[in-house]
Amino acid sequence: MSTIKITDLKLLNKRVLIRSDLNVPIKNKKIISYARIHASLPTIELALKENAKVIITSHLGRPIEGVYNSELSLRPIYEYFKKKFNNTKVHFLKNYLHGIEICSGELAILENVRFNKGEIENDTHLSKKYASLCDIFVMDAFGSLHRNESSTYGLSKYSKIACVGLLLESELKTLNNILKNPKKPMVTIVGGAKVSTKFNILKTLAKISDTLIVGGGIANTFIAIDNNVGRSLHEPNFINQAKSLRDNYNIFIPTDSLVSTTFNENSIGVNKEVSNIEENEEIMDFGKNTIKNMILILKNAKTIFWNGPVGVFEFKNFQQGTKTLAETIAKNNNAFSIAGGGDTLSVIETLNIKNKISYVSTGGGSLLKILEQKKLPIMKLLERRI
Repeated sequence: MSTIKITDLKLLNKRVLIRSDLNVPIKNKKIISYARIHASLPTIELALKENAKVIITSHLGRPIEGVYNSELSLRPIYEYFKKKFNNTKVHFLKNYLHGIEICSGELAILENVRFNKGEIENDTHLSKKYASLCDIFVMDAFGSLHRNESSTYGLSKYSKIACVGLLLESELKTLNNILKNPKKPMVTIVGGAKVSTKFNILKTLAKISDTLIVGGGIANTFIAIDNNVGRSLHEPNFINQAKSLRDNYNIFIPTDSLVSTTFNENSIGVNKEVSNIEENEEIMDFGKNTIKNMILILKNAKTIFWNGPVGVFEFKNFQQGTKTLAETIAKNNNAFSIAGGGDTLSVIETLNIKNKISYVSTGGGSLLKILEQKKLPIMKLLERRI
């Protein structure tokens, strides 16, 4: 990777705009997981130490562009930084597109970039407004590296100077080293709602993995190839593509599931073979036999990539599949394990197993794209700017 790095530059008195990934789970305006925040700190601390005018920007959730939503405000992030840097003046700025006034050694947290119209579409006018706020742009949001938006790609393109932050540099270096020669057998676990958004990635991962374990709504689409899945989240229009993957690669598909007729925190699960699911039932987690078979595969793995829960982990009665998955990975001392993605980070924090995972990545979609062995447009752009 040949790019300008933040450590190559003199930051003194410069307006340094850092695109961090602070897209963390927040409930009732309280931060649930601090993993991505903590991972972003070294770059921010470096810029403050160099006495720069430090500006932090990030997205949070999926608000309607142009509409303020207090539930998706970065104010809780600001409150955290205010306590963390209690000897530093910390600003929270809602209206910042026409200029920012802060002093050297100060820190400004900008409101959720997705409140700005044109952010997701990578609007040129918005990108140039962002770029006018800084002398140096630091791309440090590994979790958003696959998103070609105004605060990522646009800033990388139009800023006077664009460089890579400490977190992004570390993530890319580690993953590239691992991908050169993964030990076999290699097992990949991908959870999530939709096959359609991950089909190409799933195909690539199936090619390089000895076993690809699918969970969540993705697994339901595979189950639906030969079975009725009732009210379960799945994609009927992608069943044929899922069948193509199943028939050509080693895809681990649940044989039994924990199902329920309701979807809430107090729902009770019933273990059923996937061939016996009723119309009014919904798949909520892996079943007992599926979990047993999964354990056997994970115990023999030498390289493990994990992205996403395999069930409705936020509900206490449907955590067993994901919990067993996480604990089995943590106990396999013979495997190099990589885990990433926002929901995955939350699971790791909840179970307190971070020190038992070989490498915890802040990225989900970016991690999968790199495993797909594709160079992302933002990285191509940053490499051209050297």
